[in-house]
Amino acid sequence: MTPRRMLPVALIAFAAVVFAACSSTAADPVRDQSNDIPFTGCEMVACTGSIDGAAYEILMPEQWNGTLLIYSHGYRPAQPFPPDFSPADTTAAPVPGWNYGDKDLGNSLLSDGYALAGSSYSSNGWAVEDGVKAGEQLHDFFAINIAVPKRVYVWGDSLGGLVTQTLAEKHPDWIDGVAPLCGVLGGAEANFNIALDLAYAFKTLIDPQLKLTNFTSYDEAVTEWSRAASTIVENAKSGDTALIAKILAVGQVADGPTQTRTFDGSTIQSTVAATVESLLTAIAYGTVGRQEAEARFGGNFSGNAGVDYAARFSDSEKSLLNTVGGDGTADAITAALQAGPRISPDPAAQKMIVELGGNPSGEIQDPTITMHTKADSLVIVQNESLFGQRYNSAVAANKASGGLVQLYTVAPTTYPEASGAPYGAGHCNFTNQSRIAVIDLLDRWVRNGVYPGMVAIRVAMGNESGYDALYRPSAWPAQ
Repeated sequence: MTPRRMLPVALIAFAAVVFAACSSTAADPVRDQSNDIPFTGCEMVACTGSIDGAAYEILMPEQWNGTLLIYSHGYRPAQPFPPDFSPADTTAAPVPGWNYGDKDLGNSLLSDGYALAGSSYSSNGWAVEDGVKAGEQLHDFFAINIAVPKRVYVWGDSLGGLVTQTLAEKHPDWIDGVAPLCGVLGGAEANFNIALDLAYAFKTLIDPQLKLTNFTSYDEAVTEWSRAASTIVENAKSGDTALIAKILAVGQVADGPTQTRTFDGSTIQSTVAATVESLLTAIAYGTVGRQEAEARFGGNFSGNAGVDYAARFSDSEKSLLNTVGGDGTADAITAALQAGPRISPDPAAQKMIVELGGNPSGEIQDPTITMHTKADSLVIVQNESLFGQRYNSAVAANKASGGLVQLYTVAPTTYPEASGAPYGAGHCNFTNQSRIAVIDLLDRWVRNGVYPGMVAIRVAMGNESGYDALYRPSAWPAQ
């Protein structure tokens, strides 16, 4: 790894406090403010290729500001994945959308002078360890062959957000700024436990045949998902209000949102449709996704012994169940969930997922900006609550010297199914402007010590991003 002076990190943390208090915008004199840094161009260096089985790509601007953005991509299934069974993807991912025809985001960042770099991982699936390694190797390749960056910002979506934060906690020596987006920041263990809770509720209330853990093969997991998916759809179409109430209850166990990118949840019908859509994907991760992770970590790593499922339902959620299913529905559902047989994890597998699956401590050493949609049924927004708690604990224990700013986008109250939510609902459904805003705010924080205040955030995010300065997610469901 290329060493970096440690003094600027402490100065940034100090400057963040000072600038937050006095709203000054003076530059940190220690930081190199040059925006024309020499580098070896891609005509001399292989800016695409492979490092230890991970495809990478580097894009250089005409005039480089000295900052390298390393992007970590989201979850890529090891084998075709439901609901649509898309094939596995092994391409590099320097910026979101760059490989998929929408190059506006990448071009905007390049025009601002950033160097862009991204990599696939040497394996697909819950490959956090491989993602961290890919980020390390890409940084080293860049520093050796192109130029030693003045600043390095790491960012990523979804599982890539978890890779990003794990990488940042490991390497404060060369990372200057961090931006996990729609990230699994509660960590692998907490999220797989919630996924087990959801699958357990589905098995208990709707599909007694559903296998929950210890999948023996990919084909077995696909078979389980296929039957469960058919059951969900048939029950939703049946018009049986008792069955529909149970579908809603399964989503409530994991504190899932009642909006998706497609359905706004503004009516009971839309709420049910949103819940069904969410459950189809959630059960996919609870079967096919779990099978891959169990194979990676050596067995079942989740358990629900001692979980109080009755505590998962708020008064308003119980009222909805009783409205849909009739009086007493909520009580019957919670009683069934409390009485079901429980599962214990394999201690060795649990140890492996804690050590290798990605479980951020919150011990932030650099300026960090996160962003999440309010209605994210795949990586629930409460990941931010859990991560924020860990950060606050780290601050209290003097183990965090960096700062944390958490941004949220909220969807309009209603939107048509045909076009879907423009932002705020759906996994990683951000506008390009809001993504650019995160990088710009992070850059001003790192380079100039300007802490992202509410007014600055609102200006950077614009009026069409769904940014809501007042929204705060509820606590992690298991709490």
